Amino acid sequence: MDEVPDLIGAMRERVARHATSPRTETPVPRLTLSVLTRPGSGVATMLTPVTCLILRGRKQVTVGETMLEYDGARFFVASLDLPATGRVLDASPEAPYLALGLELDRAVLADLIAGLPPGLVGNTLATGDQPCFGTGAVTPDLLEAWARLLSLLDQPEDIPALAAAREREILYRLLRGPLGGHLCQIALGDSRLARIRRVIDWIGSHYEETLRTGMLADIAGMSVASFHRHFRAATAMTPLQYQKTMRLHMARRLLASGMEAGEAAYSVGYESASQFSREYSRAFGMPPSRDVERLVG
Repeated sequence: MDEVPDLIGAMRERVARHATSPRTETPVPRLTLSVLTRPGSGVATMLTPVTCLILRGRKQVTVGETMLEYDGARFFVASLDLPATGRVLDASPEAPYLALGLELDRAVLADLIAGLPPGLVGNTLATGDQPCFGTGAVTPDLLEAWARLLSLLDQPEDIPALAAAREREILYRLLRGPLGGHLCQIALGDSRLARIRRVIDWIGSHYEETLRTGMLADIAGMSVASFHRHFRAATAMTPLQYQKTMRLHMARRLLASGMEAGEAAYSVGYESASQFSREYSRAFGMPPSRDVERLVG
């Protein structure tokens, strides 16, 4: 595959030319570019359904108690909204970290799956309890599909006519790969993952409230025991851990916007400022006051 290094080189050059910040939104719908010139200490973020391709460097992603590393040989997929911590491991001014991200559109996925011949992705359908995030091997076909989408940045007049088809090609290659089951699950309206997603959407809108497990199980349409098992398998967290992590992420955003720590704590549902400070320090490695200095400095 002599052409693969040349293709990666051309993609790296294109990303470097078009990236205007560490994370750049592009004119191509749902496509982002990432460029970093030094390793990170860990960035707390809310993952949306997304697939990521690294062109240079390595990254570590931690969700709950699960940690994954991936590089140019493996792509990443997350199929639910997840509080996570991402850390770039390899980056320098001479060899910057370069990556692509494509937000997964459930409607596009569902339409693509509906038009595929029966059984084409049947062998990739997820069975049992599996996490809703993971990595898979980058194939030449997948890399070429990414390159065709990325090339539109040099031909912006072609984006309205060609971007949708090139996005669908990437999704098609993912569906045929080892994580195709993840994508099928999020596209199906009443799949196990879709039911967990309904609960996550509810928690996202009510994260400051006290959780009632029975109500969450009802939202998912599952028994309490089944709900707990499926939720933890999908997210690597219990519902309570998910809510706590989301609260801390939301509080961090409020702190970065200038809100005082005590006010941020109460805004996201904490009744004790000291408990908030302890849990914040465990999550982000330092107390709120010091972390704010890092965020705004």
